[in-house]
Amino acid sequence: MELTLGFFAVAIPAVLYAGISKGGFGSGAAFGAAVLLALVVPPGDALAVMLPLLMLMDVTALRPYWREWDGEAARVLILGAAPGVALAALVYTIVAPEVFGLLIGLIALGFVAFQMARARGWLRVEGLPAGRIAGACWGLAAGFTSFISHAGGPPAAVYLLSRKVAKTDYQATTVIVFWAVNLMKFVPYAGLGIFTPTSLMAGVILSPFAVIGIWLGVIAHRRIPERLFFAVTYLMLLASGARLVWGALA
Repeated sequence: MELTLGFFAVAIPAVLYAGISKGGFGSGAAFGAAVLLALVVPPGDALAVMLPLLMLMDVTALRPYWREWDGEAARVLILGAAPGVALAALVYTIVAPEVFGLLIGLIALGFVAFQMARARGWLRVEGLPAGRIAGACWGLAAGFTSFISHAGGPPAAVYLLSRKVAKTDYQATTVIVFWAVNLMKFVPYAGLGIFTPTSLMAGVILSPFAVIGIWLGVIAHRRIPERLFFAVTYLMLLASGARLVWGALA
């Protein structure tokens, strides 16, 4: 990976986008930044660049949402995520690196399909089981997909929506959950050699944009409807996910 102008032309908007999403505007779609980066750098490098930035975003977002989360749901999801992270780390040591590009693309397309099915009434998550066992299963899925592509938001969303959590409580819960999950991921990422000096340098350079994105997201969460943001998100993820899947299969 080289830190070229072309890389930053994609990375800066991607990081701002992730920050806005993690700040509470378009929650659950922050993983789109890794999808975009995977178009211009190898998937492992995209994950490596984004993890420290996501951890910075988590810390920045904790303050405005402090203690507004659903404590029981957060505990269940975090405990369930731990084996999911461990399983994903094991898979990473077995499969070829190219497979991760395919997985990232498929997860992006799956996210769009999930959201469209909900919007059209084809899928109703509010009626799904909301107990601790269900939460642990969704937490495991969140830990696994978060490790693979920083896309743990959708599985966590299914569980939280099934509990009928209010908008701000939902956002606060995802903040504290993925603060913990991203901490879990850091050690295996380092042990597997996913981080490189170049990826860490990219993270340092991009960190101001991560913080700016968070605060823009917090403001937008409280003041602006999310419809346009999600429309742009779906188009971006469809195009990017399809490109990654096509490239991996080709």
